[in-house]
Amino acid sequence: MPTHMPLDLRPDQPSDQPTTRSEVVPVVSAKLPAVVPPNHQRARRRKFRRWLFVAALLAAAAGGFGTWWLRLAPTLPPGIAWGNGRLESDEIDIDTKFAGRIAKLFVDEGDMVAAGQVLAMMDTQDLEASLRKAEALVSQAERTLEAARANVDQQKAQVVFAKQELERMRFLVPKGFAPKELLDQRQQQVDGGLAALAAATETMKGAEHALDAATHDVELYQVNIADNTLVAPRLGRIQYRVANVGEVLPAGGKVFTMLDAAYVYMDIYLPTLQAGRVKAGTDARIVLDAYPDLVIPAKVVFLADQAQFTPKTVETKDERDKLMFRVRVRIDPERLAAHASSVRSGLPGESYVRLDPTVAWPPKLQGAAPQ
Repeated sequence: MPTHMPLDLRPDQPSDQPTTRSEVVPVVSAKLPAVVPPNHQRARRRKFRRWLFVAALLAAAAGGFGTWWLRLAPTLPPGIAWGNGRLESDEIDIDTKFAGRIAKLFVDEGDMVAAGQVLAMMDTQDLEASLRKAEALVSQAERTLEAARANVDQQKAQVVFAKQELERMRFLVPKGFAPKELLDQRQQQVDGGLAALAAATETMKGAEHALDAATHDVELYQVNIADNTLVAPRLGRIQYRVANVGEVLPAGGKVFTMLDAAYVYMDIYLPTLQAGRVKAGTDARIVLDAYPDLVIPAKVVFLADQAQFTPKTVETKDERDKLMFRVRVRIDPERLAAHASSVRSGLPGESYVRLDPTVAWPPKLQGAAPQ
């Protein structure tokens, strides 16, 4: 009988046939320990090192952001609040009062304009024709009034003559030198002359009113023609040109948008504890990113009475502390008038508000804009 030899699993047992990694080693006994292939161990180690590297990068980024934020936030004494904002200026739309066609444009985007400067002219040929007609009616009304006044003068003269005749009759009739019928006739002449004078006077008043109406029509057309000449209401800079020469616009059609150089401000947002101490007229400073060494004095002109963004109905102090109120800081108009050409809208910067008037401004905020 054949003898069954036990299977030798020792790794140092020589073998007649060379083995490769692709060969599968049969599992003879379930009691043998499981063997993890070397490739899986190396993959786990690489994955662990990758996660460790990402965690280190995140930690470094967090530390760098914290350092940047600490350096960015200005160091201020207690009693001075600050906020980020953008320099803004009031926009004024230059619109047409009447429907019409643009005849001329005298400025373009970016031009600095003075108050009262002519910016554009609309076509007013129809209004000018109506004006000439109204002026002709004024001339006609003046002639009618002159005729009415002459008629009044004539009636007054007739009344004076009739009264004189009546006085003569009153002297002659009692003495028997004239019949009583002549006295009655002279009285009727006086009464008729007074009635004619009253009618002529009313006609003259009507002619005067007609002349006034015609004159007002002339003034109205003159005003309408003047309103078709678009002028700058304030000192400022043309920001946008919306229409061009030859375009027909409706009443209220926009031609230009200009920035008011006399109303320049920055809106910032302060939390509840700081906003509650701000009042209108509070001293402030503006520093622009483009001119970090230029400190512009300003004043608080507006404080919102409602929070600009509220998490929800405030019931606790923590929630109340999250409320932010809009505060407007405006530059002095007289200071702006001297530097109107340098006004730029949209420049970012920071505004500083002195909550406590007894606190002195730090040295870096004590400078002033050049006069």
